[in-house]
Amino acid sequence: MDKYQKQALQVAKEVVIKFIEVGRISPSNFGQNFDVIYKDVMRTITGVTAGDGSREAELAEGGEDEAESAEQDG
Repeated sequence: MDKYQKQALQVAKEVVIKFIEVGRISPSNFGQNFDVIYKDVMRTITGVTAGDGSREAELAEGGEDEAESAEQDG
C-alpha cells in the first residue's frame, strides 16, 4: 500500500466514523458507503479515480460541461 492509499484510507475511516456518530451511516450499510467515500478521497488526493472507473462513467453521463468543469478544477 503506497503513501496515498494509506492517507486515503485514514481520511475515509475518519469520515465514516463521524457519519456513524451523527447517524448519517449505520453499521449495517457501512460497506457500501465506505467504498464510495474511499474512492472519492483517493480521487481528490491523487486526481485519479481508484477502482473500476465508475466516476468517469458518471461524469460522462452528466454531460461535457461537468467533465470540463471537473478537469479545470483538477
